[in-house]
Amino acid sequence: MISTTQTYAHQPDPVMQPEFYADVTVKRGLAWVIDTVLITFLILPVLLMTAFIGLFFLPLLYLIVGFGYRWISLSGHSATPGMRLMAIEFRDSNGHRFDGSLALLHTLGYTLSMAVPFVQLVSIVLMFVTARGQGLTDHVLGTVALNRRAG
Repeated sequence: MISTTQTYAHQPDPVMQPEFYADVTVKRGLAWVIDTVLITFLILPVLLMTAFIGLFFLPLLYLIVGFGYRWISLSGHSATPGMRLMAIEFRDSNGHRFDGSLALLHTLGYTLSMAVPFVQLVSIVLMFVTARGQGLTDHVLGTVALNRRAG
């Protein structure tokens, strides 16, 4: 079994380097709002082009566009546009930025947690009560969200 110290050995220590984790949970929430607005703007042209027939499939459309938006942006920058605006980014257990595979797994975990409100609630609570501000998907994958300009 891997200990917590070994799992996070390549990530900043929240006690010794708290600036990396300062306000990250709040910034993640604000980034989520920004990303939700941006995804909505991406969906609007589709609704217009389909003469609003897309409204009948809006949840599915939002799921598909949101999944692609998140996966692509995490693959390229280890952060969504909202996260970049809030100056935070994800790092893996080795302290590296996300690659396409980890971005896919993180996006899948996020999507599954959003599909089950209780799981999403647990994830949000974990972000507020853990030293590294990790959600449920972050705990499973060993990832963290960090302030980009820390230190």
